[in-house]
Amino acid sequence: MGKYIEQTEFTVRDFERYRKRLNESLKALQILLAQPGFGRGGPSFGAELELYIIDPQGAVKPINIALQGLMKDELLTLELNRFNLEYNFIPVAQDKAPFTKIRDQMVDVLSRLTDSAKSIQARIVPIGILPTLETKDLGLHALTEIPRYQMLAKILRRKRGADFHLHIRGEDRLDLHWPDVSPEGAATSFQFHYRVNPDDFADAYNAAQLTIPLVLALSANSPFFLGRKLWQETRIALFKQATDCRSKYALENHFPARVFYGQGWVRKDIYELFAEGVYLFDPVLPVCSRENPFAQLNAGQVPSLSELRLHLGSIWNWNRPIYDPLDNGHLRIELRALPAGPSPANMLASAALMSGLMRGLQGYLSNILASLPFHYAQKNFYRAAKQGLHAYLFWPDLLTGKLQERPVIGILKELLPFAEDGLCQLGIAESEIKQQMDIISAGLESRMNGAQWQINLFDKLRQSEDRKTALTQLVELYYKQYQTGKAVHEWSEKI
Repeated sequence: MGKYIEQTEFTVRDFERYRKRLNESLKALQILLAQPGFGRGGPSFGAELELYIIDPQGAVKPINIALQGLMKDELLTLELNRFNLEYNFIPVAQDKAPFTKIRDQMVDVLSRLTDSAKSIQARIVPIGILPTLETKDLGLHALTEIPRYQMLAKILRRKRGADFHLHIRGEDRLDLHWPDVSPEGAATSFQFHYRVNPDDFADAYNAAQLTIPLVLALSANSPFFLGRKLWQETRIALFKQATDCRSKYALENHFPARVFYGQGWVRKDIYELFAEGVYLFDPVLPVCSRENPFAQLNAGQVPSLSELRLHLGSIWNWNRPIYDPLDNGHLRIELRALPAGPSPANMLASAALMSGLMRGLQGYLSNILASLPFHYAQKNFYRAAKQGLHAYLFWPDLLTGKLQERPVIGILKELLPFAEDGLCQLGIAESEIKQQMDIISAGLESRMNGAQWQINLFDKLRQSEDRKTALTQLVELYYKQYQTGKAVHEWSEKI
């Protein structure tokens, strides 16, 4: 979806041609995956970070185009709403300390963005959902004025045929009908990319699906939306509902929403997920290239498969499979469930934990997956989003042969040695492993994530302030603590 699209109107013939191109791309991908040596290479890691732009009073400031112009950085891109930006970090390949290197990039970028924002009376903050966001900040006027987003909003609304229904129940309750997709832009993420060899893809992806609920609970940072205290990671429900364009027919026949956890464990390879995406979801932006993928394959070249990549970019799996033609073609898993913030240290420690688990659990997956039907893994995901580190998740006891509900903190503590071993297998230095896992361990011991820190401060502020004032002060305190660079378990809770 990062592709710049100028076309704003499409015909029935455009969609028919695009569907044909998608089927051709699937066949080309099968041929490519069968080629000996395709996609093999050392591990590499990359990341994208979505950000809020706020004013001196802690409210959103819709100036992303102006700020992008000041930065003059091609890696800084515009997001759906005018008060959001995204930065795409330079990937780090086969390195002893990749998470520290990405963190250092992040610290540098956030510093430069802060300096540029100051010149136009604005600030930058990484947070899953800004607590001070109000309904007046959302709507068609909030959408960034580029064709891709304008078209996406128009097509999803047309497919839905009615307002989007936002209904989330936490300590407070949200029940709202909204006419456009702008609430989706309220949810900002830290998206981590993990390169994987094709032969290892199924195990790595299944490990990601298995463990993302655990890391989501530890990383939660979005407890408020439109002034309401909802889930610890409200983004998960909000993103799904704000883009749910299913018709009545699709709902009655249980077709998945475009934001979804998955349909089951992967049996063989990445092709299953790409085919699933083509067969289950209608195209929304049928932009065709002039490429002939079969001619390129016959010439020994790697096709871009641009139609397939664009289509998969309009399907928001929480763990997204990626084919990239760069570097003679390779595969990645994009972890999309983690929120922006609370600090660079927290985000990269979570990325390290996920990377270690995806590698370290591969040899144990056959026993675990047989004991944990996919249905329960999906339940775990939504429980973790709702309850954070207070969640009880389904997890198999391989000694007793029983599926049990266990505290997420206990499960994570048991899995830390597997994560450390996985990072070692990836060639990560011992000092880097210790640095990242110490942050994880401290978060577990303190039972602190970004969401819990926000809730604790809000509850204290509410003892003497009205709700709106408390949320405004919360944002100010969050901003000050984020600027310390410390992990959230070290943040002050003093008012």
